[in-house]
Parts: sequence; structure tokens; C-alpha cells
Amino acid sequence: MMSLNQRILLSATLVLLVFIAGITLTLDRAFYDSARVGVKDRLFAKLLMLMGDAEVEESGELDVPTNLLDAELGHVNSDTYAFIIGPANTIMWRSTSSLNKPIPAIALLEKGKKEFEQITLNDEPYFIYRYGVAWETPSGDYPLTFHVITDTVLFEAQIERYREDLWGWLGVMAVFLLATQMLVLRWGLLPLREVSVELAAIESGRQESLKGTYPSELKLLTDSINSLITHEHKQQKRYRNGLADLAHSLKTPLAVLQGAIHSESDEATRRKTIQEQIERMDNTIQYQLRRAATAGSSPGMGLILLRPMADRIVNTVTKAYRGKHPDIAVAIGDTVSLRIDEGDLMELLGNLVDNAFKWCRHRVHLSADYQGNQVVIQVKDDGPGIQPHEIARILERGVRADQSTPGHGIGLAIVRDIMQVYGGELSIENNPGGGLSVTLRLKKSK
Repeated sequence: MMSLNQRILLSATLVLLVFIAGITLTLDRAFYDSARVGVKDRLFAKLLMLMGDAEVEESGELDVPTNLLDAELGHVNSDTYAFIIGPANTIMWRSTSSLNKPIPAIALLEKGKKEFEQITLNDEPYFIYRYGVAWETPSGDYPLTFHVITDTVLFEAQIERYREDLWGWLGVMAVFLLATQMLVLRWGLLPLREVSVELAAIESGRQESLKGTYPSELKLLTDSINSLITHEHKQQKRYRNGLADLAHSLKTPLAVLQGAIHSESDEATRRKTIQEQIERMDNTIQYQLRRAATAGSSPGMGLILLRPMADRIVNTVTKAYRGKHPDIAVAIGDTVSLRIDEGDLMELLGNLVDNAFKWCRHRVHLSADYQGNQVVIQVKDDGPGIQPHEIARILERGVRADQSTPGHGIGLAIVRDIMQVYGGELSIENNPGGGLSVTLRLKKSK
């Protein structure tokens, strides 16, 4: 496929050539018509001059003094000649220059009628101007038709010279405009070439992001590319860290399993130990997989309404805890939304609502609303709450979740990690009247 530069240059060149061709044809036609009008005016001027020199005697004879005639009409080799037709379509007079020149079909014209046209005589083109008059004599009006004819040699030579000059100068202009256009396009597309060079450098590992300063038309594109690159780097880092954490987390239960195999304990104790470590490994694997799969904020994500998602999760968790029938309050506006991965949002709300159902006595309250440039999500229950030192430990950065403590362990650790990925804030506190309150603060979507 042609490059963008070649496509623009080719299309602009075609448009320019079509425009120049159109201008050339228009100018050529305008000059042709103007030159034709010039010939017409010149012939009419000679015709008027001839009429001024002509005189009709009382006897009806036409007298045209030869010494008063235009030099062209009095020269034998002139390209212009004239003749006058009288009654009965007879030639009453003809100029010296008409000798050995063809005479077209003759006919008298009505008084005051004028005709200018191009005719062919002996296969050669000529211009002819006819003018019919009625000469007043004592015996009455005397009809005459004056004719002036000229060949097209001078006219065609003039047109030819004009076309040569026109095409020549327009050709020079076209080359100049094309060269200027190439320079302008090269300058205009320079930011795209810079983006291409930087992307090649990123692909080869010489740099990590687009660092150039680009026009506003490209700024959104380059910012989106940088966001995607940053998102991808974070994702890769999460995968690597998740695998490292998973390997580290599995060392202890694997060592315990190995020790249980070679221990001298009774079979029931050994089975219990193996079962505990298997469950521990399963919890660890599930947590690390969820942690590594956290999508994180990306420019291509769409907005998700919180209310429908919250209703789905509440309905699902209600079915899971059939033995409990707490009073559930959901206070989320229909327009509250977040730019977040659907799976990540489901993990956030699912873990918080699940913990609230698990530990509540009678009430669960789920709310979300805008506060400034943030979306604040809050889940409250009226359960036993959590010890203050446990809150500090679970929110401490870098704490592992392979210690599969029941209740607020793995679930809140997943919530913490997702919030870190999205740059949000997580706070946990005990309610004054009892129970736990978990608050999430995420950046408001634009």
C-alpha cells in the first residue's frame, strides 16, 4: 500500500494538474473569443472606412476612389480584400487586393443587417463581415452589401503564439507549485515521521514512550499511545510480580506437604495437614491469578453504570447466603458511572458485598455518588467489625495475601491491589454503632 505521504502528494498533484488544465482551457477559450472579436472589430472598421470612401452617382454608378482606400485593400498581396454587391447580386466593385482571391456565394442583405462568420473558400478558412445598406439617391434607395474578407493566417499564428506562451508559463508554474507542494507536505507531515521514528525506537527498545512535542491534531493520538504503553508495562509488571509472588507463596505449603509425606503422624493427621495445605494453595493461586488479571485503567475502556452492576452482585450474593435475610439498602444514582474494566469492578463490589453479607447481623448498606472529581463507593455492615491493628496490617503496602485468613483476608487484599492499579484510595474503618465501613475513592470519568 502507498505511504500516506505518497497518497497525499499523488492526490494533490492530480488536483493541481486538473486545475491547471482547466485554467489553461478557460484562458485559451477566452483569448480565442477575444481574438475573434478583435478580427471582427478590425473588419468592421475597414468596412466603415470603405463605406465612407464609397459614393453612388445620380446615374446609379458606384464610385470608390482608389487613392483613399486602406493600404491593405490596395495591395495585391494583402490578406484582406473587399467587394461590394449591388442590385441583381452583381459585384459593383472589388478591391485591388481581391485579384486572384476566391469570392464566396453572393447575395444582398437587408438594410442594416450585419453578418460575421468564418467560412471556407478553396479549402482554406476565412473570416467575412457583411453589411447591408440602402444608399439614398434622387431616384430612390440603392441597395448595396459591403463585404470585407481576411484569411485566418494571422489569427491562427496569434492563437498559436499565445498557446505556446500559455502552456509554457503554466508548465513552469506547475513545476514550481509541485515542488512547493512537496516541500509543504514534507514539512506538514514531519510530525507523523517523527512519531514513526519514535515508535520504531520503542519497538527496538531504545526508548519507552513517545517524548516529542506534537501538534494538537496528533496530541490525542500520542497521549493515547503513551497511555497504552504505560498500561501494557504495568500489566506485564503485574504478571511478573504475580508469578514471583505465586512461586514464593507456594514454597511454604509445598514444604509442609513434603514434610507430611515423610512424617510419622497417623493417617488422619496427615490427611488433615495435606487437605489444609491444598486449600491454602488453592486460595493462593486464585488470589494471584485475580491479582495478575487486573486490567487497570486504559484509554479504550468504556463507561460502566454502577447501579446495574451493584444490583446484579447483590442478587447473586443474596442467593449465596440463603440463610441470611439482612435489610439491604442500595443508594446509587442511575447516572453514576466509572471508566473501569467490568471484571475489575465486579471484583471490587463482589468482594466488598460478599464480606458485608458474611459478617452482617441485620443490615447492609451500599452507596455510590460523585464528590468533586471523585466517585465514592461505600459498603457498610453492622457486623463485629475488625481489630484496628488488622486494619493497619491489611492496608499496609506489600503485605502478601498467602496467609489465607478467613473473612477479611484475601477479598480485601484483592480490592486493595485493584485500587492501587487504578490509582484509587481504599479506607477501612469501624462504624461508631458497630460493624465495618469500606470506602473506595476513584477518579471521576470524563
